[in-house]
Amino acid sequence: MGWAVTDSWTMTRRELAHWARQPVQVLVGLVFPVMLLLMFTYLMGGGKGIAGEYAEFLVPGMFALTMVFGLDATMVAVTQDLNKGVIDRFRSMPMANGAVLVGRSVADMLQSFVSLLVMMGVGLAIGWRWHGSFGAVVGAFGLLMMLRFAMLWLGIYLAMIAGRPELVAAVQVLVWPVGFLSNAFTVPENMPGWLGALVEWNPLSATATAVRDLFGNEPGVVGTSWAAEHAELLAVLWPVVLVGVFLPLAVRRFTALRT
Repeated sequence: MGWAVTDSWTMTRRELAHWARQPVQVLVGLVFPVMLLLMFTYLMGGGKGIAGEYAEFLVPGMFALTMVFGLDATMVAVTQDLNKGVIDRFRSMPMANGAVLVGRSVADMLQSFVSLLVMMGVGLAIGWRWHGSFGAVVGAFGLLMMLRFAMLWLGIYLAMIAGRPELVAAVQVLVWPVGFLSNAFTVPENMPGWLGALVEWNPLSATATAVRDLFGNEPGVVGTSWAAEHAELLAVLWPVVLVGVFLPLAVRRFTALRT
């Protein structure tokens, strides 16, 4: 276990060193969700059917959306390692199995946390406020990071399935529906019945609804279905299920590449 932790930390420092060498990529990852937030706040004229200030509704939804988007950098990094022979070099080293993936995931989680702080600062600047307790705010951040962790392992697995950086764009098409078929921007009541039901069961929608409730933003619970009324439970269950499925699959796939 000690060697596994050491190897994973070495791989984490490797990924962090890439930040210094590729600052533009890091900056784009931070700026893109901010641009979406400002666009939907000031340009798209959203908020139809939403009680209260739209920023109170939109900003927590954008927090959740940020945890889903941005996987392209992770997927590209994994596929580049596969195609540039880096993984082959790691095969010859006495390294713990999966340390490369753990290092990638830790670095990504650190970047996601920084992105959340940036988004919170922008949200405060445009008028968003939280009204819950400090413990509730910490709980909201915990749910957001759980969603990110789950989507990260999904992205790592899909990257290894894609195999090449040029195929990542095709895989990314699967991520966009998850992001936009959610209650991040509007309430399901504004959608056709079948689509609203699908949106309410979206993992992103569960997290968005749960963090709105924890932040004390209105409307806290979006919808009257079982999924909407038990959003905090689903916000925990969805990431646990996704990690339980895709983390072992990713490690198994990586192990197969090493043999």
